[in-house]
Amino acid sequence: MAPADAQAPAAELPLQGAPAPGWKQDADGRWHNPRADTWRSVREGNAGYSAVTGSAGDEKGVLINGNGENWRQVRNGWVAPVGGIGLLVVLAAIALFYAIRGTVRLDHGRTGLTVQRWSTLSRFVHWYTALLFIALAITGLSLLFGRALLIPVLGKPAFAAWASVAKLLHNWLGPAFGLGVLAMAVGWMKHNFFSPREDMAWLKAGGGLIGDGHPSAGRFNFGEKTWFWVVVLVGGTVIASGLVLDFPQFGQTRANMQLAHLIHVVCACGMLAFAFGHIYIGTIGSEGSLEGMTTGRVDVNWARQHHDLWYEQLVERERAEARVPPVAGRGAAV
Repeated sequence: MAPADAQAPAAELPLQGAPAPGWKQDADGRWHNPRADTWRSVREGNAGYSAVTGSAGDEKGVLINGNGENWRQVRNGWVAPVGGIGLLVVLAAIALFYAIRGTVRLDHGRTGLTVQRWSTLSRFVHWYTALLFIALAITGLSLLFGRALLIPVLGKPAFAAWASVAKLLHNWLGPAFGLGVLAMAVGWMKHNFFSPREDMAWLKAGGGLIGDGHPSAGRFNFGEKTWFWVVVLVGGTVIASGLVLDFPQFGQTRANMQLAHLIHVVCACGMLAFAFGHIYIGTIGSEGSLEGMTTGRVDVNWARQHHDLWYEQLVERERAEARVPPVAGRGAAV
């Protein structure tokens, strides 16, 4: 006979208890997480403490704006990673192309004779805008990728200090950059309208970078025209969206500013990718190109090789001026 105090085997019972600490059961016996319920509730736009005041419309006094969480996920989960990878791919492609092609040299060397390509005013506008663009790129990339890339290197206190400076610089330099883009648009637009026949021939010949041919081009070739319109149109979008972020006191909602920020970042990354190509061709990619924007003058053989149609116009103009009799009082012999 079994001992009187022996226990019978426990019957198998269904799992009891909360799925996780803090969970509660409702009247129907279903489990739910009160913390998640609270988060869903505050994202519905319920009233509560908010720093948004004044004329913010429906957002005034809203405790938590649910769109902000969606914006953060898009920015950090898609825009920043795709933008960063895209920029690295462009840089790698340029490095590979340079390793294969090298610098495009002048076919017949230098003559020692030069012609003027850029006026002092044009060079000032270019370098004013270019230097601001570089400063904005550095500060903007710091704000976009700083938490992931700079905090591990600088540490949190140093990055916080730099991020504060970068944000102020970015906000103040943006409108100044807009003035430079406007000056470029006004001064150079008449030279940058596309010419289908000339530009298609330039494209078919690889722009002189691929193969040994050097396609004809006027004052600006197809690549330079494309870069001009990227600066004016894409850059204009970057500037406009940046102004929306710079001056929030004009009644923008947070949702509009979040959208403006995404447009700003996407267009800025695209413009920066084009800028890498422009900088490459204007420096180590093509012999003699940088001299035009530093001294204002280029070698005659450079002009013939890269912009022969423009050079022929210069020659014809000089010949026409040489045939005009001098005017008294302007260097004429008396």
